[in-house]
Amino acid sequence: MLQIIIKSLKDILSPPVLGFIFKVSLGAFFLMVLFFWLFWDSFSYFVGSLVAAIPFVGSFGFVKSGGSFIAALIVAYGIIIATISLLTSLYSPKLLLRLAKKEYGVEGVDRSKVTRSLYYNIKAGLIFLILLILALPLLFVPVLGQIVMLILWAILIKEPTFYDVSSLFIEDEKSYLGQKSIWIVAVIASLFNYIPILNLFAPIFAQIMFMHWLLPKLVRK
Repeated sequence: MLQIIIKSLKDILSPPVLGFIFKVSLGAFFLMVLFFWLFWDSFSYFVGSLVAAIPFVGSFGFVKSGGSFIAALIVAYGIIIATISLLTSLYSPKLLLRLAKKEYGVEGVDRSKVTRSLYYNIKAGLIFLILLILALPLLFVPVLGQIVMLILWAILIKEPTFYDVSSLFIEDEKSYLGQKSIWIVAVIASLFNYIPILNLFAPIFAQIMFMHWLLPKLVRK
């Protein structure tokens, strides 16, 4: 796993990956920031009303005392990362195929389908947002909150990211999807979401990590 992390860190500092991040991740980030800047009042009110209406969660003191604004900030941040993840899924295949050929000599084939990629991303995004709202009180508990958030980030990227990578190199991702080490990769990649600026790297970093996790298994066959 350490070797996978080192290779992935080296890749994200390469010009092609930095260029991808600048065009896709940074573009998505500013687009979503503009959206929330224009519609923040309506969005904040909606999230606050939704959180307050949830049984048990809505009765917490931090919600009643204005914590709904903080909740809206957290949910908005989650939506921004989910949007970056979605656009990364749609535009990363050429970059990953190029890296695979350069580093492993593997000629992948893009078997991904936009509809399926959208399905995995929307499914993971909705699960992530629902769990995020339900877990809001836990996020303010020291240590526990960080652990819960890390698990939620991993849920957001695990299935769609693995599909994006596996569809380039294998015909049936189900033969690998059950391996527990996939969760380890997803959790490690999710750590980037805690670091400002570097959170823009998280989705493509996760894909590159999954590539370095998967391809050595194929090369050894």
